[in-house]
Amino acid sequence: MNKQHHRRPDGIDPVARSRSRRRALQAIYAWQINHADERGLIAQFAHEQAHEVADLEYFEDLVRGVLRHVDALDTVLAPHLDRGIDEVDAIERAALRIAAYELSHRPDVPYRVVINEAIDSTKRFGSEHGHTYVNGVLDKAAVALRGVEVRK
Repeated sequence: MNKQHHRRPDGIDPVARSRSRRRALQAIYAWQINHADERGLIAQFAHEQAHEVADLEYFEDLVRGVLRHVDALDTVLAPHLDRGIDEVDAIERAALRIAAYELSHRPDVPYRVVINEAIDSTKRFGSEHGHTYVNGVLDKAAVALRGVEVRK
């Protein structure tokens, strides 16, 4: 049975966005390991993404945003970590950086969606209990970055 992709009234396809986040996680992970240049990184993963239903524009925004703001994102995350950012597992680190970017720069995405997507990606690609760590860090980061929204 084919799954229908239902766009929201604002034109956003949540399934395509989820795929874009997963692909962005893989791209950021690869960048953390080999520090590929932005253009090559986006080209490599965008080519792979073209073969599935995904939001290419959102993927590119996430990757470019994380790469351009990585120091600021790490600074935002630091108070909520129990170790240095470079000591966090690479998949978890990539998920945290993407979520911190979305929380900081994409107010159009509800904070609960950001956290749930990061947890789902970490469950899929990360260590056995990595999603629990990501959840704890992002719960605190969301209060710091989106306090008004979290308290509603």
